Amino acid sequence: MQYLFHTAIPVPWLLADILTLLITLVVVGPLIAKSKHPVPMLLEGFGFVFLYAGIFENFAVVNGWYVYGRSLLMFGDVPLAVPLIEMDVLIVGLWLLQKMAVPDWCKPFIVGLFGMLQDFSLDPVAVRQVFTSQGVASGRWSWLFDPRMVNIHNIPVYNFPGWMLIMLYATVYILIGRRWFRHSGYNPLVGWVYPLGAAFLALLTMVSPLSQFLLWLGPFAVKGSSAEWVMLGFHLLFPTLLLLIFWRGRMRYRLSLAADFPILAVVIGFHLADILFALAGGYHEVLGLVLGVSGVHVALLGLIFYLSQRRPLQAGQEEFSVGV
Repeated sequence: MQYLFHTAIPVPWLLADILTLLITLVVVGPLIAKSKHPVPMLLEGFGFVFLYAGIFENFAVVNGWYVYGRSLLMFGDVPLAVPLIEMDVLIVGLWLLQKMAVPDWCKPFIVGLFGMLQDFSLDPVAVRQVFTSQGVASGRWSWLFDPRMVNIHNIPVYNFPGWMLIMLYATVYILIGRRWFRHSGYNPLVGWVYPLGAAFLALLTMVSPLSQFLLWLGPFAVKGSSAEWVMLGFHLLFPTLLLLIFWRGRMRYRLSLAADFPILAVVIGFHLADILFALAGGYHEVLGLVLGVSGVHVALLGLIFYLSQRRPLQAGQEEFSVGV
């Protein structure tokens, strides 16, 4: 036998799929162990992957925005690894923010920032992992757009704020649902309903005109225009200001390498994989961006870990539990 699958999957794509599955297991296991209410937490992840991000990614493929190559596990026309990566970033982002003294209304924007930083190393590498399978050349994923549109290394600028919106909408509705769950006295029915409802509402918001405004100032500007640069700057600057003004290094709980390993696995693991793929593939034109954004993201994570050991904690906190 000269091949493992009937439809050939390039080795780098396969390795990326396996890495995503392993990191997801690293996230889900402690999520169950550290949550007082694991069922709603698991349903949040399920709803995000299958009722929100996975459906939206298929919607984007059907609308001809981009296409994906063949993956080990597919959800329609989309590799399952794509919404899984997004879910991993969301889960550990919320986990991390629970330990930081940040107002709830700030959290969706900060989780969105984490998502953009993760994608700034992921997408430039993935679109360059081009291989020929069954006579067809394809990238791990490939953008279909007019090259005259504003872009970053042949990726539309609006793609990166797109990760902000995917994370932002999910976080808004999940936080509202968690509050409803708490106020219900942890009613099991509410625990089943709110995660799936949050995914559905996030999907509706993602395909609403609000997204066009937050991506390229539609209807006042058009897709592909310089307005995308304005919105990219806004989505990078605004959550950074929220961290500077409303966080200022204050912590509710301490972080530790052992207890909070999943946060490190997602942030460092995916960035490290992108760097290695860029080096191995010879994608030197994007290596500077990948190294730079990875360094910024890891440095921010390192600062949060450092300050959690150095700063006094807010008094009167209960024992930490992931999620609700």
